Amino acid sequence: MMIKYLFFMCLALVFISGCTSREETDDALIQTYLSDNGLTATKDASGIYYIITKQGTGINASASSAVTVNYSGKLLDGTIFDSGSNVTFGLSSVIEGWKIGIPLMKEGSEGTLFIPSKLAYGNKKSGDIPRNSVLIFDIGLISVIN
Repeated sequence: MMIKYLFFMCLALVFISGCTSREETDDALIQTYLSDNGLTATKDASGIYYIITKQGTGINASASSAVTVNYSGKLLDGTIFDSGSNVTFGLSSVIEGWKIGIPLMKEGSEGTLFIPSKLAYGNKKSGDIPRNSVLIFDIGLISVIN
């Protein structure tokens, strides 16, 4: 499985080498990941892709809400760089991709966000996250405080 993944990633890199911008590169990487893993996601106008796997019935967050979540963050190669259970964040203090993606979910929802690097940490390294990394977050939105 890993050899197949590496082959497709190399193929994707050859394909995207002709891309002219970081946004196009990230978009191609996300689309390749989705295709390789048999996933269908919705693309937001911002450039993030998302999949709602369980639709909640509560309220939606806004960019200024505080939210309590279960989450796991990983890179496209599957490396997990962070996770937490029953953690509360103010959305005003997180990466732009969360500010955009979390409000797409209702309280009680579960889903996955595919965040291009420009809406994450961009060309800056952050802890175990290399620069220009597309990030994947599996999120369970437990509660919203507006």
